[in-house]
Amino acid sequence: MKPENEVQAKHGRLIVLAVVLAIGWLVIIGRLAYYQIWMHDELEGMAVAERERERELSPERGNILDATGQVLAMSVIQWDISASPVLVGDPLELSEQLADLLDIPREELHAKLNSDVPWVSLARGCAQEVGEAVASLKATGITCEPRALRVFPEGALAAHVVGIVNDGGVGFGGVEGYYNPWLTGTEGKRAIEQTGVGAEIPLPDQDQMAATAGTNLILTVDRNIQMIAVQELEQAIEKYQAQSGTVVIMDPKTGAILAIANYPSYDPNTFPKIEEDLLPDAALSAVWEPGSIFKVITWAGGLDSGTISPGTSVYDSGYREVGGRVLWNFDRMGRGWVTMTDGLAQSLNTVAAFISTSMGKELFYTYVERFGFGNSTGVDLASEVAGMVRRPGDPDWYPSDLGTNAFGQGIAVTPVQMLSAVSAVANHGLLMRPYIVKEFITADKTISVEPMAVRQAITEETAETLTEMLVEVVAREATKAQVTGYRIAGKTGTAQVPTPAGYDPDATIASFIGFAPADDPQFAILVKLDKPQASPWANHTAAPTFRAIAERLMVYLQIPPDEIRAAQ
Repeated sequence: MKPENEVQAKHGRLIVLAVVLAIGWLVIIGRLAYYQIWMHDELEGMAVAERERERELSPERGNILDATGQVLAMSVIQWDISASPVLVGDPLELSEQLADLLDIPREELHAKLNSDVPWVSLARGCAQEVGEAVASLKATGITCEPRALRVFPEGALAAHVVGIVNDGGVGFGGVEGYYNPWLTGTEGKRAIEQTGVGAEIPLPDQDQMAATAGTNLILTVDRNIQMIAVQELEQAIEKYQAQSGTVVIMDPKTGAILAIANYPSYDPNTFPKIEEDLLPDAALSAVWEPGSIFKVITWAGGLDSGTISPGTSVYDSGYREVGGRVLWNFDRMGRGWVTMTDGLAQSLNTVAAFISTSMGKELFYTYVERFGFGNSTGVDLASEVAGMVRRPGDPDWYPSDLGTNAFGQGIAVTPVQMLSAVSAVANHGLLMRPYIVKEFITADKTISVEPMAVRQAITEETAETLTEMLVEVVAREATKAQVTGYRIAGKTGTAQVPTPAGYDPDATIASFIGFAPADDPQFAILVKLDKPQASPWANHTAAPTFRAIAERLMVYLQIPPDEIRAAQ
């Protein structure tokens, strides 16, 4: 028989053990009650959040097409294939299934699928049919991610018109940048559940919101006219050894842009390897002092205000003093008594200064503004600048500017701005807003863009008079711009290049601006060649480039010669 003390001790230990177990059970029951009752809602929410997710559905970016229906920009689907090796059941069998689809050696695939890393990329940029084939295997541990790739079937042909799209799907420059919100569309959402190993379980359709595709855009640009502009510009750059150049072609009656060509250019398919300085559109963002082509505006203001008529005579001594500064003709030669038609044809700076000073500063700059200078045109392309016009009252305006601005010095314009202004002369004096998108196409409707008039810059009578004077300019002086069988209205410009130390004595910017046929203009063209080495003069470089483009346009647009149209 055990001693009483030993029994009591054993009994005491049992009581302590029972108490400890009871406390333990109470703690467990309390924690269970805490989590299952008081923390139930919060924990359930965490579980649902972990299990159920929303996946964003990317919309399809809208296409960009030219006026003939040719695709200039579109999106294609590529697939990125990756794996979580730890979740792959049979690496050997899966590598056999994927090797031919991904065109990867079986040994290489097996090594990746059998590795101990949490994630490994198998292939990027797979064609859509490849990605869909891999996805259809429904292999555990394999992830197939589709992504949109922007492609430009015409390459560099209309690069500055179209613009680029970065890897994040955001458009920059051209139409891609200006209309990025329309092209992008609206994201959708899809509710999913995940299994314990991360596999997706799609929920019913009522838990989804479909993505809305971006708007398709139809441009006013004609691919064939764009090709003419690009080819002739590149040939001119090579022939006349110019540093760079721009050609803009517009329908003067509507403001529709038919082509914009810049040299040098780039292939938007090569983004992001494109050199940054090639991205800006020189037709919209590069300003220059236009020189003598701006005389079209000066003569327009003088005629419209009644300050001059075509037959008004003035004595040209070769120079004229304005605001304390002596202004010279381009050759520093005087012509004696000349008419306003003579002054325009011979591009006399002295006559231009006579007109502007006779008008007076308020009237002269009123007409400059009426033609849109100093303000952006509102063209629907990204990154347009407004140019630069110093006006009386500005701290950097001087009285001599009234004379120099009249022949295109001390004033900065863009090619689109300059062509838009001269197109107003071709359009009976009515200034139109230039535009490049003519239709917006969505899933359920098509919206057509109507041409928009800005203002009547000059009267119809003034425009007709000035047009005849510009025809005389081409017939008498700018003969290299002539097109056999057609009357051409236009003006040359040989502008000096400003530098911090003054005008560069060895460099010019040659330009020609004109429209045809003169009696019923179907197109207006601006040719700008920067620093041509073969000849500094526009009549020997820009004018023949205009003629080459105009001749091809007459054929492509099927415009009969003047005599045939008159007979009809």
